[in-house]
Amino acid sequence: MPLSPKRVIHRKVQRGHEKGNATRDNYIDFGQIALVAMEPTWLDARVIEAARVAINRKLERKGKVWIRVFPDKPITKKPAEVRMGKGKGAPDHWAAVIKPGMILFEIDGVDLKLAHRALELAGHKLPVKTKIAYKPTQD
Repeated sequence: MPLSPKRVIHRKVQRGHEKGNATRDNYIDFGQIALVAMEPTWLDARVIEAARVAINRKLERKGKVWIRVFPDKPITKKPAEVRMGKGKGAPDHWAAVIKPGMILFEIDGVDLKLAHRALELAGHKLPVKTKIAYKPTQD
């Protein structure tokens, strides 16, 4: 079952806008290597799960993976062949609001080459351009 919140305050939310870059969740906090979004989008819960599975399969369940995004925005949809008007549709699925510069996944505890390849695979599962970032070393 894809990710979804246990409870929400509002069952339906407004769409918002995709302006601006990430001002939070844009630093590598946990791992040594991370996948960073380069475009704004809504990431469906199923897409996040597909990327997570790709990472874990490549790493053969070694190391530690952090998922830094959570789908907490309900996306509504009206049934097929319904006329205009009559209010907002029922909640259909959940999505995470992604802005450019946001960290999506972090990996630690495995070889950096293997982690890089795993994040590349995860990036191919996502509908946005991504890049791979490394945590700066403190000397």
